[in-house]
Amino acid sequence: MKKMSTETRHHQSEHLDDMSSLEILQLMNTEDQTLPALIASQLTSIEKAIGLTTHAYRHGAKVIYIGAGTSGRLGILDAAELVPTFNADPKRYFGLIAGGSNAMTQAVEGAEDHTDQGMLDLQQVHLTSNDVVIGIAASGRTPYVIGALSYAQNIGCQTVAISCNTHSKISAHADIPIEIPVGPEILTGSTRLKAGTAQKMILNMISTVTMIRVGKVYDNLMIDVQATNEKLIRRAIDIIQTITQLNTQESLQLYETAQRQIKPAIVMHFKALPYREAQQLLQRHHGNIKDILKKNN
Repeated sequence: MKKMSTETRHHQSEHLDDMSSLEILQLMNTEDQTLPALIASQLTSIEKAIGLTTHAYRHGAKVIYIGAGTSGRLGILDAAELVPTFNADPKRYFGLIAGGSNAMTQAVEGAEDHTDQGMLDLQQVHLTSNDVVIGIAASGRTPYVIGALSYAQNIGCQTVAISCNTHSKISAHADIPIEIPVGPEILTGSTRLKAGTAQKMILNMISTVTMIRVGKVYDNLMIDVQATNEKLIRRAIDIIQTITQLNTQESLQLYETAQRQIKPAIVMHFKALPYREAQQLLQRHHGNIKDILKKNN
């Protein structure tokens, strides 16, 4: 345990409980500012991981985050947010956590210590060799995650490991290891702090760029957003208006005609097609609108 930097004591916070609240906040803020540079050193590896996730998702396979405790919760959170933001398929991009769904809101004692459970959980979701498994563990040595990655590799699955220590055990079980050595936490061993923040930043990168690569973004607009409330409906209409240069009423009418879907609405407008044909065109081009618009289809 002492060899892992995430478990060592932070010298500047050794008397944390004697510090003022402002002093603690300043120290936390200073520590958090070290993360972007650390992550920058791993961008090439993160890019490679995105290549795997993009290929898998584009070809109908699964992208699975797997972790225990905070790491598992962050994976589930990141994947869950892709559904309303990008209309991602929750059966093909999701997270698993040691201890199951109950572990999202309360600690499940000892759940992370069972190597076989990582394998069993992946078997339960019918992992195939076409899928991508991303193991997340701040320590880099969580047995549950090691078991999952080892099983994934054994069946020919592509694997990624995200840890916050160098030379971590999970890295040895990954095709693409991503190691962010965040160093000691101001609260010794509390890896929900810097380590958790670093993990979420990396997951944001992987999931967002993957969704961009599979055609769910036009310029910097969310063209596959699920308009499930009034705010998002207004956003959808604004996006149509921005891209097509129609007025508000025309954009609303086009949105309704396209069965409240942005992507077919845009294709319908620029290609002068009815809804069904616009949908067929999107399917042929894997949902990539710019690919459609630059070709004489």
